[in-house]
Amino acid sequence: MVASTDPELNPQAFTSALLASAGNDSCELLQMLHALQLQFNHIPQASISQLSEALSLSETYIRSVIGFYTFLHETPRGEYDILFSDSITDHMLGSRLLLSDLCDKLGVERGVPRKDGRVTVDTTSCTGLCDQGPAILVNGRVLTRLDAHKIQNIALLIENCTPLDEWPSDFFRIENNIRQSNLLLSHNQCNGEAVQKCIDNGADKLLEEIDDSGLRGRGGAGFKTALKWKFCKEAHNGGTNDRVVVCNADEGEPGTFKDRVLLDSQADNVFEGMTLCAGIIGARQGFLYLRGEYLYLKPQLEAVLAKRRDKGLLGKNILGKHGFDFDIEIHMGAGAYICGEESSLIESLEGKRGVPRKRPPFPVTHGYLQKPTVVNNVETYLAAACIAASGSEWFRSVGTEESSGTKLLSICGDCEHPGIYEVPFGTSIQQILDACGASDVQAVQVAGAAGMTIPPEEFERSIAFEDVPTAGSFMVFNNERNLLDMVQNFAHFFVHESCGFCTPCRVGGALMKDLVDKLTDGKAGRYDTDEMRNIGLLMKSTSHCGLGTTAPNCVLDMLDKFPYIVEEKLAHHASYEPAFDLDEALQEARDISHRNDSRAHIRTDT
Repeated sequence: MVASTDPELNPQAFTSALLASAGNDSCELLQMLHALQLQFNHIPQASISQLSEALSLSETYIRSVIGFYTFLHETPRGEYDILFSDSITDHMLGSRLLLSDLCDKLGVERGVPRKDGRVTVDTTSCTGLCDQGPAILVNGRVLTRLDAHKIQNIALLIENCTPLDEWPSDFFRIENNIRQSNLLLSHNQCNGEAVQKCIDNGADKLLEEIDDSGLRGRGGAGFKTALKWKFCKEAHNGGTNDRVVVCNADEGEPGTFKDRVLLDSQADNVFEGMTLCAGIIGARQGFLYLRGEYLYLKPQLEAVLAKRRDKGLLGKNILGKHGFDFDIEIHMGAGAYICGEESSLIESLEGKRGVPRKRPPFPVTHGYLQKPTVVNNVETYLAAACIAASGSEWFRSVGTEESSGTKLLSICGDCEHPGIYEVPFGTSIQQILDACGASDVQAVQVAGAAGMTIPPEEFERSIAFEDVPTAGSFMVFNNERNLLDMVQNFAHFFVHESCGFCTPCRVGGALMKDLVDKLTDGKAGRYDTDEMRNIGLLMKSTSHCGLGTTAPNCVLDMLDKFPYIVEEKLAHHASYEPAFDLDEALQEARDISHRNDSRAHIRTDT
């Protein structure tokens, strides 16, 4: 058989084109693997060998990178690669039944490509569309608001080999659902105003303005933005003046989707904020690290970048300022929650597995390719641009003393109006529940799976760094829900998303998952709940990074704040009882041997 000469059909020709475009730069490995996956539904062996030789990387190393990312595969997936969102809020909307229904209609087993290679159906972590689920990805394209009727149509479209571009357009309809605006969402497009002020007033003056505003990172940790930029600006790493600006758009926290909305509706201001940062710290290179689930946003983001270049807001001598050279590249993630952690993200930017770095040193002194690097999230850069344009007093007009400005919340779950709410810091959880139309609320999960579970007696607490901090996720659960379903979902999520680097997270997370499953099955005893607490505290105190230290939060909150859930599920209060029933496991052997006498049973009464 003669190999195709069409580079879009021939893996070796396609890989050669990728290598040429990347200049044989190993930092572009992940981007090339991502492109190969999209083109061929897997990473062909021929391409792995070719990349190995061209980049001077072992094939084993390249395979380790492929194996790290959920969206990359060495074996072919189906022509239609379907991934159901596995978020708890999608479960609440019936996603598991819809998944089972589609598998039945297509005659496939979950996660296994159909024999004819037509289709694969599987799950992925939260797709960032919790306000309009259940949602799926089909070859990277997002479909929202699934129901039985759409599932029926999808099955027919697949069986008829209908190209994805010819599927009904309403299947792909994505809404921003902005329910409440305040300072940031009501702000006009900066159109270079922030960058011009940096040029006119000087970098030091603008950094002082950011400092006076009290802006803190909106990714959840709340580190002072001006201080981070100052550290990077003053870094002396081997005498280099080569600095980097990175926008973290890898919002993988379950229940969070506000960065998706900002990139769709406020991308120009986000890029303005990145350019402002570059002008202040003296950076020439910028990256937007875009999570793989948001691939559909990439074309329009590239278009915004192109317009900014045309206006002189990116590239050489920005707005006529000699030596102010800065541009932004978009790098795609490939399905790894851990890459939301800044050092993991930098490792991924360098084309590697996203394993968190040991700190110190910190990215502000040793970041991308060991260069001084600022990493902030989408909302932080948007806020910085607006502050530069409108002033620190404008920003401080709302919020609290320690938490100035507003916070964007991604609200989903049991409420009448899920979507994006921009609230002043200091707003109580009860006020937010009233605004989104939530009633009979049993609990609110703030800050996603890694956050905290808030019971009704704490609903007067406020969204603020000094009280309840959050990157933006706000999930509502009414009294009809079984909160143990949420805890179980999160426990499985963290095992799936652990990078596996450290034992407390890798092993502790798996043990925690098994104990939660045992409790859910009604087989746990007091010993098991004590073990949950012991393992959780060990993970929090000894894990390598924030994933491991926050993974047990939902379990510990359940034990401390919702003890009735645990009490109702305990099978007994004895010290220990295994979940595995050895006597029951021998039933098949008894059936085969036609025995049921006492000697064919394991005695359990001694």
